[in-house]
Amino acid sequence: MKLAVLKESRAGETRVAATPETVKKLKGLGLDVAVQSGAGEKAQFFDNDYTAAGAIVSPDKATLLRDADIVLKVRGPEADETAAMKKGAVYASLLAPYSEKDAIAKLAAQGVNAFAMEFIPRISRAQAMDVLSSQANLAGYKAVIDACAQFGRAFPMMMTAAGTIAPARVFIMGVGVAGLQAIATARRLGAIVTATDVRPATKEQVVSLGASFVAVEDEEFKQAETAAGYAKPMSAEYQAKQAALTAEHIKKQDIVITTALIPGRKAPVLVTEEMIKTMKPGSVIVDLAAEQGGNTPLTKPDEVVTVHGVTIMGYTNLPARLASDTSSLYARNLFNFVQLIVDKKTGALALNWDDEIVKGAGVTRDGEIVHPSLKG
Repeated sequence: MKLAVLKESRAGETRVAATPETVKKLKGLGLDVAVQSGAGEKAQFFDNDYTAAGAIVSPDKATLLRDADIVLKVRGPEADETAAMKKGAVYASLLAPYSEKDAIAKLAAQGVNAFAMEFIPRISRAQAMDVLSSQANLAGYKAVIDACAQFGRAFPMMMTAAGTIAPARVFIMGVGVAGLQAIATARRLGAIVTATDVRPATKEQVVSLGASFVAVEDEEFKQAETAAGYAKPMSAEYQAKQAALTAEHIKKQDIVITTALIPGRKAPVLVTEEMIKTMKPGSVIVDLAAEQGGNTPLTKPDEVVTVHGVTIMGYTNLPARLASDTSSLYARNLFNFVQLIVDKKTGALALNWDDEIVKGAGVTRDGEIVHPSLKG
């Protein structure tokens, strides 16, 4: 059975869906692995590395797709790629299913069995396939490093004979995987860190990392988490109370990192323009929600802008700014998923649509869109 790894074509996408390490593992499953020439170059994985790992490297994308039983990529397919895939092939990538519905419809029409790695269920058995966590972890780290590079002062307290420099104050808004890593990284750099989230379970995590928790802890706050661990949309009344608390707190901060996302929706505005006006000149905001509209109304996707004396960083793909490491983790996530759908004895495709991971990540099957959240 043949597996193809494609080169990314989206602007700014530097990651790759397989590394020489995972090529060896895929070969160990009995798969013939082919990699498009140059697929890993931007992540510092070169064609000769893939050849040494046992892959066939070819510039002929059309042939790779025509022959492939499984196709792996970081982002969703271009129209010509979908058209070149054979009926019954498996396609797995970050499909952005809520915003790329046309691409998913084309995959269904082509008869491709497509899997959105964003939809991997967050259960213990699927942790090694959890792409959102592996990528968000490094995005949270990179957000702090980018902020540190942009900020015109030192992060830690510096005691010198000439006097003491106060530590930077960092405020993390949204304490998921990215937010927790941002807290840990800012603390390691010596900043005074505070954090907020509407999910009550995050308070203990924040405190355990040495940061202080900032939130309106009323009855609504205590019920603000879904069974899957995501934040629920909050009432207008709660949002107003939280905004007032945030507005007062944010005046004293040097760096604000926002990470709030709700799957399938525009990112909520956490930092208003009025709040930004009150921040100290030279302060920095890193908006990890820029791709979904931003957590501030002044965020510009893929731009760094200065407004009211505050620098707002709106990179839409922070994982791509650490391509070697994020590719390594993403490639392992994909390998673990491929292990699940390949018979280890025969090396043949073995899709078990009753498996909760396969069912949860599947978006198209046998010519139809099958994921419940994408129907209708």
